[in-house]
Amino acid sequence: MGGTFLILIACFLWALDTLIRYPLVESGLSPITIVFYEHLILSLVFAWGAISSLKRIGELTVSHIFSFFVVGCVGSALATVAFTESFHFLNPSLVILLQKLQPVIAIFLAAIVLKEPIEKKFIIWAAFCMIGGLLVSSPDIERFYYLMVSDFSLVVSDSAVKGYVLVLVSIVGWGSATVFGKKLTMAGFETRAILSGRFLAGFLALLPFVSWNRSLILPHGEDYLRIFIMVFISGGMAMWFYYQGLKRISAKTAAIAEMFFPFFAIIVNWIFLGKQLTDLQLAGGVILILGSLVIQIKKY
Repeated sequence: MGGTFLILIACFLWALDTLIRYPLVESGLSPITIVFYEHLILSLVFAWGAISSLKRIGELTVSHIFSFFVVGCVGSALATVAFTESFHFLNPSLVILLQKLQPVIAIFLAAIVLKEPIEKKFIIWAAFCMIGGLLVSSPDIERFYYLMVSDFSLVVSDSAVKGYVLVLVSIVGWGSATVFGKKLTMAGFETRAILSGRFLAGFLALLPFVSWNRSLILPHGEDYLRIFIMVFISGGMAMWFYYQGLKRISAKTAAIAEMFFPFFAIIVNWIFLGKQLTDLQLAGGVILILGSLVIQIKKY
């Protein structure tokens, strides 16, 4: 099975995650609390990966440890919290638009860290995919335009600046996680070992930021079930497919494939919430598919 296709499966599962994650945030749960429970559960689930990889501890280098730090502490924990928190300071449409810069960060880092060649033809088709991604977010672009026209001060306020910093942390964190995750696969680490290290490192990184009081007790019993379902979908299944795909393709190609996440999120909203797709969004999806197919087939 092709690496790009496996990552597309992961993107679809991440899109399903939004049906649970954002209602939990809107209900008043702290993003840190949600992400904390995610990493706690997944650290326990993938503990067997850590146990089975103990024999490799003596082989760990500073480079390996740093890669796990970036993938787990920065990409899995810090970036997720920062992205969720950014919605408290910025218009959601602007957050989603800025998130489109993530592939650019990942491709840039892949060239520097992994020495992946960035050919001119790849840049052309990557830009083609970026256009598709922007068309998928055309309603957000329209809403952002009206926000600029109606109240520009909201875009440049002190609160907005905090939001920009949080979004920057999230896109750099996720872009870095793609590149250093690929570096771990190149070093021969199995998927279960990477997942174990990712979630354990993320869990440890979250500990200093968690409020150890009654806020950790979820207000509704069904919230625990929702988090378990979310963890199973986006943390367990999705990340397994993602790293299986990342083993098979370059980090820059994976970054392009990850652009399908917002398109799948729109599809999920259409199926489950009845939100209609516009012609521009459908056209953007077609452009994304075409561009990623060319990159995959030509192996740019």
